[in-house]
This record gives sequence, C-alpha cells and structure tokens, in this order.
Amino acid sequence: MMDIIIRKSGKAGHITLNRPKALNALTWEMCTAIEDAIDVWRDDDAVKLIVIDGAGDRAFCSGGDIADMYASGQARDYDYGRNFWRDEYRLNAKLANYPKPIVTFLHGFTMGGGVGVGCHASHRIVCESSQIAMPECGIGLVPDVGGTLLLANAPGFLGTYLGVTGDRMDAGDAIFAGFADNFVAQDQWDGLKLALCETGTVDVIAPQSAPASQLAKSQSIIDDAFAYDHLSEIYSNLPTILPAPLDHAKKLMDRNSPLAMACAVPLINAARKTRKIEDAVEHEYRFTHRAVEHSDFIEGIRAAIIDRDRSPQWQHASWADITADDINQMTAPLGIHALNLAGDMT
Repeated sequence: MMDIIIRKSGKAGHITLNRPKALNALTWEMCTAIEDAIDVWRDDDAVKLIVIDGAGDRAFCSGGDIADMYASGQARDYDYGRNFWRDEYRLNAKLANYPKPIVTFLHGFTMGGGVGVGCHASHRIVCESSQIAMPECGIGLVPDVGGTLLLANAPGFLGTYLGVTGDRMDAGDAIFAGFADNFVAQDQWDGLKLALCETGTVDVIAPQSAPASQLAKSQSIIDDAFAYDHLSEIYSNLPTILPAPLDHAKKLMDRNSPLAMACAVPLINAARKTRKIEDAVEHEYRFTHRAVEHSDFIEGIRAAIIDRDRSPQWQHASWADITADDINQMTAPLGIHALNLAGDMT
C-alpha cells in the first residue's frame, strides 16, 4: 500500500496521507512527495486548488514518524534528522506561502508534523473528532514545523500555554486559537471534497457553528500566567492556589522536558516579533539541528514509543535547574549550518 496517494481530481490536486495503521505519521518520503506535487501544481492552470486529507478514522496525521530518528540517533547519525527537518521545514514554508487555496481536512489527531502539513493551509476544516496539538515538549523537542508561528499568532499568550503544555484542542479551541478555520460535520466531508474538486472554488465551503471554546473561557487566567519571557518566570509566578486551568497546565508541564519547554518559550516569543514562517522555521531549526545529539529528544522517544514506560529521565530534574547557557546552547545561531530556504521557495 502506498503511504501517500497523489492525483488530480477534476479541478483539484488531491493528496491523501495513507498510513492509517500508523495514524498517517509523516515520513521523510511523504514530505518530499507532497513538495514535488505542490511544486508541479503551482504552475498547472488546470489545478485551481489543493485538497489534503488523511485515510482512516483516527487521524489526519499524528506527527512525524520518529522511529527512524531514534534509530539514527542510537547510531550517532546526526545528519539524518537534520536533513529530514530541513526538507520538512521547506515544505511547511511552501504550504504557508502557496498562491492557490489549500483545503485540509483535520479529523482525529492532528499533531506535530501533521500540524505542519495541515495548519499552514489557507482553509482548514475541523469536525467533531478533531484533536489538534503541538506536544513536542513531551518528547524533548520544541514546537516546530512552523508551529511557533501558529502559536505566536494565537490570541494573547495562549500560544505559549499550548506550546509548553502540549495541551490538545478540540474543534472549537482550534478555531479560536487560529489553528483551524471552519467547522463542518464529518458526515458532510465526502460531499464537500467532491464539490471542491468539481468546482475548483472554496466558495462551496459552508461552515457550521463550532463547539464553544474552553480556551476562550480560560484565556484571561492563562494570559496572566503565561505572559513572560522565560519558563522560570512562568513557574515562579504561578499562584499558590491554582485555578483549574493552571492546575491542569502545571500537571502537563511537570511531565515535559524542562529543557525543551525552556527553549520553546523564547522561540514562540521570537515568532511574535517577525510573524514570518521563514524566521520561525529558521529559529526552530537551531534547536532541532542540535536535538538528536544534545537535547532530551532521543530519551523522550525511548520513553514514549520504544520502551513505552512513560518515564523519561530528563537531563534536568526541573525547570529550576535550567540555566541561560543551557538555553543558549540549543537556540544560538548555527552559523554556516543555519537553515537556508533561499533558492528553494520557487
């Protein structure tokens, strides 16, 4: 079975992620196949828009396929991950800057690398089953695939909250936070996809009322707690008696990699300053270029998907052990190794 199905259907280019048993986890080969297709379709006048969806009932895309990352890390092959991320980030930037409409159908799990494919699109459809998240800090990585830009664009400081906690958003939350655009009941998706392909226009999208956003109800509490430049300030300024949203947040944060969270905060803040996808992925790459060799990433994968003991042994026992040098060593400019998208964005 092919991992990805790429075809022209009527007036649309149609891409289906086709690894349902693996929750459509994104491989390196799938990334390059998507990039090749959208490059061709950009200059094809017969293609008016692009549809991207995922096979199966459980996920649009649960993230990048990180098993190979673990194997390469164990073999001390640091270039595998660096090259994968380089190509993936180039795809993310192309999707964000694409001159034609891209409609993504984000059912079930849309996380990590799935956000990179699904949430930079111009028209993002969610439904009753949608669960969207940037959970990278839970495996020792930072929000990437341009996710720091999406987080930066969320209202107030919800993006910092979502980035360091990895909390999941349902359809209403995703729309409120800017990760999705329209709610359409999933039983109407087949008809909508057919209409998009037949007409070649996004005018056929008829959004329905989305569920109420719980994030919206908690925003003022979250903003007060996460409006800081450093993870240490967030933790230090938590109230003694935690209201329910912050109690939930702290429980999530206490499970995550302290180093990853401490680096995620300034990366999200940096994205707020420029609001450019190119800058976001360049900053993210500073961390991911070093991640396999120096961060908690390999240990996070081990605990989550290799041994599945859910007991990662992070390099730092808590946020209080993180120093400014620790953060700088993971986020400083890479010099000659910097991510360079110039020449690849045609």
